Amino acid sequence: MREILGRRRRLLSQRSDGGPDLISAALTFATEWQWPVLPGVAPDPEGRARCGCPDPECTVPGAHPFDPGLLAATTDARMVRWWWANRPAAPIVLATGGTAPCAVSLPALPAARALSVLDRQGMRLGPVVASPTRWAILVKPYSMEQLGELLYAKDFVPGSLRFHGEGGYITLPPSETGLGEIRWERAPLPGSAAPWVPDVEAVVDAVVEALTRTGVSAPEL
Repeated sequence: MREILGRRRRLLSQRSDGGPDLISAALTFATEWQWPVLPGVAPDPEGRARCGCPDPECTVPGAHPFDPGLLAATTDARMVRWWWANRPAAPIVLATGGTAPCAVSLPALPAARALSVLDRQGMRLGPVVASPTRWAILVKPYSMEQLGELLYAKDFVPGSLRFHGEGGYITLPPSETGLGEIRWERAPLPGSAAPWVPDVEAVVDAVVEALTRTGVSAPEL
């Protein structure tokens, strides 16, 4: 029990200097919450804004899987320990969908304004992951059919909204990428079970309404 509580405190401390904090967070996600994870591509040590992958024009440096690929994501503790023992600074990538949470993301500034509106309305949100450029609201798993019906029923959906469902991924705290630090804007509440997350319908409805109400024109990022 003491080990688990200590691990959770380190997870929520949001440190991103690699080593024990990253492996501890990865183990919490994989083994306690049953979220399949894998290591992302570490930023190129020769240039922080560059990616360690072969693409010299990578637009998400360090914030994506490469080797291993996304299909390797696992909840197996031995594999997670082996990966981060060999790559202690690797970002933590969550494979979204299936039994893991999905996410709805939008640019950071509109996201901050939308969350302020939702707070005033008293809407309950789960964890929110923030990078310097985009924030991702975690939601319950959804199917592409479910998402298609949801979007078809709407008169307007900002083009800057992105949906991370089955076959997608997001980078989790306390990772460091070429884009900067990945942190919790809304940290998971302490507990032994996976954090509660809302339905995608509720989040999309609320975010679209909030963006419309505030007159925010969310840019394509």
